[in-house]
Amino acid sequence: MQRLKGKAVLITGGARRIGRAIALGMAGAGAGVAITYRTSQREASRTLADLGALGCNGLSLYCDLEDPRSIKVAVKQVVREFGGLDILVNNAGQYETMDFEKITPQQWDGIFAANVRGPFLMTQAAAPHLRRRSGKIINLGSLGGMRPWATHAHYCSSKAGLHMLTQVSAKALAPEIAVNCVAPGMIQMSARPTNAERKLAGKSPMRRSGAAEDVVEAVMFFASATHFITGQVLAVDGGLELA
Repeated sequence: MQRLKGKAVLITGGARRIGRAIALGMAGAGAGVAITYRTSQREASRTLADLGALGCNGLSLYCDLEDPRSIKVAVKQVVREFGGLDILVNNAGQYETMDFEKITPQQWDGIFAANVRGPFLMTQAAAPHLRRRSGKIINLGSLGGMRPWATHAHYCSSKAGLHMLTQVSAKALAPEIAVNCVAPGMIQMSARPTNAERKLAGKSPMRRSGAAEDVVEAVMFFASATHFITGQVLAVDGGLELA
């Protein structure tokens, strides 16, 4: 079913990994899809070709999410190409493991710039266009924003900030725009699980790590759900939060 036929979607960091999977899922649902990249130009070109193979009107854009001007230019290009914007997926972000006492101010600021400031600036730039179409915003949070991981203080804090940004913007942008968040747990992206992934999978009630497709399904739910659902943070973790 092409449940998003005719919709225009912008996905930050859509060139690879989960962002790429979301882009392909949106294309399969009939949407026109724009992806942004900063350093992954080669992967963006490959993803754009795969979008085209699905019959999707695709667009690949350079965008530095730390630069407000770059963000505004990217949004304008998407609106010019598609005639408007229906769905924004704030997927781009950074992940880092570091002992608490070794985190530098630069590392702390860098994680927050990528995981909170970037989505905030992109939401600001896209909001006027989304408002015209009763659009939706879907943020990519993390189980780390719900659980305190001792070796991820800056990452967990930033994702908790993104979860709160989801709820604040859901109130601030209502009733025209619905804003929700998908919070993945352990998502296995490689063919062979690491020792850490095996250990966490054993703790999960579902006894496995998540796959990119699990996250895509949650994003697609919010993309096509009733506009009445807003301000929600949905954990996609196989019940790991309960362990």
